[in-house]
Amino acid sequence: MALAQAEWLAPLRPDLFSTGALSVVLAGLAVFATTTSLVYVRERARWYRRESALAGELEATRAQQDRLSALLAADAQVVVSWNGRDAEPVFEGDSGFLGAPGATLALAYGAWAPPSEAKKLELATDALKERGESFGFTLRSKAGPFIDAEGRPVAGRAVIRLREVSGERAQVLALRAELERLSGDHKALAGLLAGLPQPAWTRNPEGRLSWCNAAYARAVEATEGTEAIKNGLELLDRSEREGAARARREGQVFSTRAPAVVAGQRRTLDILEMPTPTGFAGIATDMSELEAVRADLQRQMDAQVRTLDRLKTAVAVFDASQRLVYRNPGFETLWSLDPGFLDGHPRDGEILDRLRSERRLPEFGDYRSWKAGVQAAYTSTRANEDWWYLPDGRTIHVVASPNPQGGVTYLLDDVTERFTLESRFNALSRTQRETLDSLREGVAVFGSDGRLKLSNPAFAQSWKIQADLVGAAPHIDEVVRLCRPLFPEDEIWSELNSVITGVRDAREDYGCRMQRRDGTVLDCAAAPLPDGATLISFADVTASVNVERALTEKNEALEKVSRLREDFVHHVSYELRSPLTNIIGFAQLLGTEAIGALNEKQRDYTSHIVRSSGALLAIINDILDLATIDNGALTLEIEEVDVAETIAQAAAGLHDRLTGSKLELKVEISPQAGPLRADGKRLRQVLFNLISNAIGFSSPGQAITVSASRHGDNVHITVADQGRGIPAEVKEKVFDRFESHSLGSSHRGVGLGLSIVRSIVELHGGRVELDSAPGRGTRVTAVFPSEGARMSDAAE
Repeated sequence: MALAQAEWLAPLRPDLFSTGALSVVLAGLAVFATTTSLVYVRERARWYRRESALAGELEATRAQQDRLSALLAADAQVVVSWNGRDAEPVFEGDSGFLGAPGATLALAYGAWAPPSEAKKLELATDALKERGESFGFTLRSKAGPFIDAEGRPVAGRAVIRLREVSGERAQVLALRAELERLSGDHKALAGLLAGLPQPAWTRNPEGRLSWCNAAYARAVEATEGTEAIKNGLELLDRSEREGAARARREGQVFSTRAPAVVAGQRRTLDILEMPTPTGFAGIATDMSELEAVRADLQRQMDAQVRTLDRLKTAVAVFDASQRLVYRNPGFETLWSLDPGFLDGHPRDGEILDRLRSERRLPEFGDYRSWKAGVQAAYTSTRANEDWWYLPDGRTIHVVASPNPQGGVTYLLDDVTERFTLESRFNALSRTQRETLDSLREGVAVFGSDGRLKLSNPAFAQSWKIQADLVGAAPHIDEVVRLCRPLFPEDEIWSELNSVITGVRDAREDYGCRMQRRDGTVLDCAAAPLPDGATLISFADVTASVNVERALTEKNEALEKVSRLREDFVHHVSYELRSPLTNIIGFAQLLGTEAIGALNEKQRDYTSHIVRSSGALLAIINDILDLATIDNGALTLEIEEVDVAETIAQAAAGLHDRLTGSKLELKVEISPQAGPLRADGKRLRQVLFNLISNAIGFSSPGQAITVSASRHGDNVHITVADQGRGIPAEVKEKVFDRFESHSLGSSHRGVGLGLSIVRSIVELHGGRVELDSAPGRGTRVTAVFPSEGARMSDAAE
């Protein structure tokens, strides 16, 4: 070592060291090395002895650890320790006995301990770790074993030991837990029995009462159970008590239904008493209400049978053995089966076979499979429904319902008529729907809830509503909103709304006319339907309204023209009559030559003036008569009129014209004609006009016939000529005013004669008949009712 130090110092400035100094250094280094070596040897020996001592201690510690591990493993336990509050836990042992694999799960108390015990362990663990509080108790794990949980501080560490209880102590704990459970069950059962509304009791081996509940005490009218036990109050009658005593002696169960007096009332009890390890126990159940319900049920079943006997629907009930146990008369009527056969309670299959042999069942190729399907109702859990189409054309609706007690109830209903009616109804509905769709009028049906139920295309088209909106069954308020742009009259829509929704006190028809903005005119009608719905129709009357308006305007114009014409005629007539009367008077005065003689020519002129003025006056009088008739001011003076005399007077006034025209007048009056009640003056006017008209259309040498006859209650006065006749196109106008047709003759007139004739005859309640044809002459008949004039007079 000294050499090494010398070698290390050699490079350091050799010029500074002399030989002597070098020797001193080397000697010092040698001393240092020797001293260091001695120290090293001595310390090495000491550390060797220390290492040997520590090795011995380690071996002893390991032996102790092995002994402690063996001791720890001797029992099923786990130890958990903490070296400080926040330190990680150290686990020792196996936690398999906790039912939680892995030692680390020992602290997951909720995984192996009941919730209440787990919470208790968590709180105790926290107190141990934070405040060093010890704890110790025993609990039962979820897996079943009992666990001793102990915690305490040890040498500054928190230690918890969880150990499975075993051996006799485990048995004791298990027995104690079982005892607690049985005690709880006993208390619960005792409480249940004590609170039962049915009397319950126990007896000792000698048969004496040892316990009873409150219901038993009430039943025997005791204040409490101890009183009933002390006095030996029995609930049962003597015969039932003797039977129960016999069963007790034989160690048998006693069970019977018997009457008993319970709290002073006669009741029916189901009694059950059986032996127990400590004696006997019994209970009595009140069956009175059940018996009453059973009797009521029997009455209801009898009533149900009577009801089923009156049903037209066929009903047949089969029991679990598939035998007929009940059928109503409707079943016999439906299948026409022999009552003797049915009284023998035949099986279901036998009835089906007989019906098949008589061709009263549906005809199938595989009858066995069909029959098996029908009888499958016996094993079904729900009702089956089927339709049988019989060879005779009938349709039978069959419902097979399984009975709770086994068997099947068949309901067979002949629905042939219903199907026929339904088919007709559907056909009628389709026809009505097609008819409704083909209508030009818009039709809408609103339900009682105000929603649109039915409508035709014309409704949507007339109000310009989209088809999808109509199909969505909108409410009347929505329909009004869609229709208001075309017709904004809120008053009418409110009325329709009240009609549909039933706001009115009485459901009545409603109608109105709608003048829409687009110029369309609709007649709206609402009618209530029997089912509470309301039908509304919209008829487009635009064309008829326009025609009506045009006709109204034209009629008003015609009436105005007629009034103007009549006013003109009246005015002219009255204005002409006065001067014409003067002219006639002066002409007649001149014709008498009272104021001077006249020459021949003057006489002719005067005569012509008189005749022309007379004809003009007659025309004016006719015009005035028509005006009077039009105003309703003409009054008939009804009297008994001699028809022959009246004809003679009218003919006398036309004698000069008949003579001048070389015409012959024939008068033919039937003896049955008799008198006529009429206005004589107006009758002469009628005859005068008819004969005058015949003279005008007759040729010289011809004859005019005036006849009178009675036909029933009417008197016919006819004027017939042999003239040219009247064409068909003229006949319709001859009675119109101011219609004049010469028809090739020399006759000229203003066309008022026949018009006045018809008016006067109709005032008498009669009529005028015209029969004429070219080349056959003309025949005009005035028909006067014999009583018509009297009725007319009475009316006035």
